Amino acid sequence: MARADNINPGILAWARETAGLSLEDAAARLGITATAALSAAEKLEEIESGTKFPTRNQLSKFASVYRRPLITFYMAQPPAKAPRGEDFRTLPFEVPARENAMLDALLRNIRARQEMVRSLVEDDEDKQPLEFVGSVAMQRGVQFVVDSIAATLGFQPNARRTGTPEDLFKDLRRRAERAGIFVLLIGDLGHHTSAISERVFRGFAIADRVAPFVVINDQDARTARSFTLIHELAHIWLGQTGVSGLAAEVQATTPQGQIEQFCNDVAGQFLLPSSVIATRPDFPADSVPRAMSVISGIAELWRVSEPMVAYRLSRLGWITGTVYSELTQAFAARWQATRAKVKEDARDTDGGPSYYTVKQFKLGDALLGVVHNAMRSNNITHTKAAKVLGVNPSSVEPLLKKYENGRGAFVPVIGG
Repeated sequence: MARADNINPGILAWARETAGLSLEDAAARLGITATAALSAAEKLEEIESGTKFPTRNQLSKFASVYRRPLITFYMAQPPAKAPRGEDFRTLPFEVPARENAMLDALLRNIRARQEMVRSLVEDDEDKQPLEFVGSVAMQRGVQFVVDSIAATLGFQPNARRTGTPEDLFKDLRRRAERAGIFVLLIGDLGHHTSAISERVFRGFAIADRVAPFVVINDQDARTARSFTLIHELAHIWLGQTGVSGLAAEVQATTPQGQIEQFCNDVAGQFLLPSSVIATRPDFPADSVPRAMSVISGIAELWRVSEPMVAYRLSRLGWITGTVYSELTQAFAARWQATRAKVKEDARDTDGGPSYYTVKQFKLGDALLGVVHNAMRSNNITHTKAAKVLGVNPSSVEPLLKKYENGRGAFVPVIGG
């Protein structure tokens, strides 16, 4: 069997390490089997040292498992690390190497897809640059940014809301996409085994004037999506590309932290305007049970998440920092329990939304619409369309036909 004897073995070790895999884990994923003389990890180490070279088929498996293009393994040295943009996160813990590697892989994938979408959008001669991208500065203040986003979306933050928090998100997402922003729900690398915790990243924005992207980690609670969406829109209005974390973990002691807190304040003011909570509820600032009761009522009335309401009350000084910390821990524990129950129920239940229904919802109308128009105009191949959508080529046509049948109508989705 032909061997890839002209590759750079050192790249193999680099690719494995940046994928967050040990020799043992990688050998198992690559399907390398042990012999009486050598363990699977030792056989992989031989390949990485250049003692032996992989077969062509094995090299393809390396590319798949490590999520790198084949050409990477022929390079003289590892490529430069792709920029994440600004890292606005405050992480009070050390991210495991594997999750860090998965986040880098996810952001590389998103950037590559955004660049392809940008080229497709630019082919439309009538498409004009989006003036709102990078149109404001923090010095204008939170309310100015809130008003600008609301005007562009055609949304009235003070208006009474109906439906559920999920309905609110769908409405805001639809408005954002109509304004020219691509909104995707992605929290893994194509399989649940590669899920990235919402504590590692909550959202990602690409502030591009032709094809701005917002990515929301779908591992997070559904009720949190509206806050993340508006938070990332604030980054786009500020003209900042980067990755964001949880609001409760922000420390405004660095320039990045100050920006992150500003965007959180924009999202909080947008979803729960000061005018609708102008009167402070009558409860002790240090009472967790009373705060929980008040927060639950406000969240129910305004169709927003309880953690977001807690953030607003904390920023207003209506609850103490200690109470806010206890509340966020309680909300996080409740979400973990809810997610575990959803997974357990899914094992015992047949049916549910189809793969294409869920995928359509996560990709969004804007992305499907661009790919649909390009495909039907023969301006893009199935292979490239699959890369833009993040699916196998065989899934492209079923997805586009579903989009055609519903013309992008949003559908319900279960789970996180």
